[in-house]
Amino acid sequence: MTKTSNPAVRRYLARFFPAMIAYVVVLSGSLWLIESHSPQGVLLWILGAAPAIPIIAVIAVMGLYLAEETDEFLRLVLVQSMLWGIGFTLAAGTVWGFLENVGLVPHFPLYLIFPVFCGAFGLAQPLVRRRYQ
Repeated sequence: MTKTSNPAVRRYLARFFPAMIAYVVVLSGSLWLIESHSPQGVLLWILGAAPAIPIIAVIAVMGLYLAEETDEFLRLVLVQSMLWGIGFTLAAGTVWGFLENVGLVPHFPLYLIFPVFCGAFGLAQPLVRRRYQ
């Protein structure tokens, strides 16, 4: 996803960055409102869940890129990297959950699952590309 002359990549970046900016703004704003105004009830539910909306948008943006990319090699690398990222995230989450269940590790905040996936997905991309060189 580094070729900016690629129209699918340009659309991806044009969608991705606004979604991430929205995430930072919504997360910061909701945390500030929760800490400064101590909302209750429905408003607390809304503010608590609001940062997930831009993350869901990022997931949709990734799916759109996958659907719009016409270069079969880039799409193959993306799909395989995503599978490695998903596999790592699921395996690590499962092992951590069992260890947490018996008190060997601290609680892992679930909102960090997507960043873990993104890290694994990002690390997998050069390794997957390297397989085809």
